[in-house]
Amino acid sequence: MMHVLDFVPIWTLILGSAVFLYVLLDGFDLGVGILYGFAQNAAARNILMNSIAPIWDGNETWLVFGGLGLFAAFPLAFAIIIPAVYFPILVMLLALVFRGVAFEFRFRDAEHKTFWDHAFNYGSGVATFAQGVVLGSIVQGFQVSGTAFSGSSFDCLTPFSILTGVALLFGYGLLGAGWLILKTEGDLQETARRQGRVCLVGVLAAIGIVSAWTPIMNPAIASRWFSVPNILLLAPIPITTIAVALQTWRALSSRSEILAFAGGIALFALSYLGIAISLYPFIVWPQFTLWQAASSDRTQAFLLVGTLVLLPVILMYTSWSYWVFRGKVRSDIGDH
Repeated sequence: MMHVLDFVPIWTLILGSAVFLYVLLDGFDLGVGILYGFAQNAAARNILMNSIAPIWDGNETWLVFGGLGLFAAFPLAFAIIIPAVYFPILVMLLALVFRGVAFEFRFRDAEHKTFWDHAFNYGSGVATFAQGVVLGSIVQGFQVSGTAFSGSSFDCLTPFSILTGVALLFGYGLLGAGWLILKTEGDLQETARRQGRVCLVGVLAAIGIVSAWTPIMNPAIASRWFSVPNILLLAPIPITTIAVALQTWRALSSRSEILAFAGGIALFALSYLGIAISLYPFIVWPQFTLWQAASSDRTQAFLLVGTLVLLPVILMYTSWSYWVFRGKVRSDIGDH
């Protein structure tokens, strides 16, 4: 097949967007699940659960989309990354399943409601921590021999990956608090503002530690950020991050509703951009670039045709569900 179009940038953009949408959308509903454990009473827990009941399962569409896209468009990366992070992914999937079961059974098994409350809370926290471990593993890189992962199943558990796991708990907590500020009123909203400020402090501490640790761990990443003229060209990213953090703090401390949630999204977007700049063009750091790990042009072209049909459908029903269930929630009116 004659090389007439480079599909790698297209698939990088598609998969990068899908992963970010998953982190953003499932991130806030996992964050609500994490904050669920701090709810004061059954009425508050009902409102928290009703705030995400109509949309939580649809949010996970992007996880499936991202996994299948990685398998099909970058099979070499899939073959290396999945064995390397098999255990955290297995734990994440089991936690997501347990959380989903708890979601349904809490309303149908009143006798064991407290058990399902804990299951929903712990399932959300464990799934989030496992995702953070996967993220940390990707940033720190993998031991590769030829085209196969050659490390052990527990290489992913390092102080750095555990830090990113804890950081993601605070990050999703911040998104969850922002969502609850949008969807609730009164004391519950004030509680979400307080929780959001605590999570924001944790997020900023994590960003600072990871930003210092990553270049120390990887000299090539240090050179990318701190060599001249890169340090001048990339300076707007940390400066913008500080400005967004200040604005988010003000929003969490004022009567603003949309800016608190928007601030959390912006911090995630800036962190995501920082990771992308650090790792580009590698998809398996520091072994294989996006182009080396990609499938053939013919395969990518075939997949793109199906994706261009499927993607608008996913975006349409996702947008529609958020529109239909817009507005504040109440404990006595919900999806269940």
